[in-house]
Amino acid sequence: MTQAKGAQVSQFVYSRIKRLMHTTNDSMIAADLARLRRGIGKEAGGQPDTWELILDELPADLQGTGDEPSYGERAVHTALTCFALHQQSKDIKTNCMSESGISLGTAMRQMVQRNPDREAAIKRRFTAAVTADSYDELVWHLRGLVQLLRAEDIRLDYPLLAKDLYHFQFPELRDRIRLNWGRHFYYRPSETRDQNRSNHEEE
Repeated sequence: MTQAKGAQVSQFVYSRIKRLMHTTNDSMIAADLARLRRGIGKEAGGQPDTWELILDELPADLQGTGDEPSYGERAVHTALTCFALHQQSKDIKTNCMSESGISLGTAMRQMVQRNPDREAAIKRRFTAAVTADSYDELVWHLRGLVQLLRAEDIRLDYPLLAKDLYHFQFPELRDRIRLNWGRHFYYRPSETRDQNRSNHEEE
């Protein structure tokens, strides 16, 4: 059930971003993204002008029924508000900051590759995020990472991030999410590993 709901979260975020990309009214796109940005740092549902963008048509399995937002509502809210922050001052139709296959770990690896002189600092910020002890702490660090990525024009798979955020809310699944982010951060193509091995052998 958890895996199925994670997939639903991912698909919902994908559909919302796709809808924004295909909206013909540029002023409406700008207004929707601005509304989402105003939701940054707030609890899901705490910003009424984001309700239509985050809660409308949300699958029934993801909807909360109690006083607190559901895990699905939180993950969707966080992913879409972070996307809006990432997309700020960029044309969503020609330069969408959501791209399939770029996990958080992969995006931060690209950040290091572009800024090798800042590798230690980038690693510290990434590690602080992935080792967060709570969802709120993770989200606080995530906003800072998104600002770094925006500055470098590095994209991120927001439907995938939404699924990761959903699963992160289950304590028993956090280490699995952390492992995947770590693998993607340190991953190197096989040809690079082979070249490094050859260089060491020559030494």
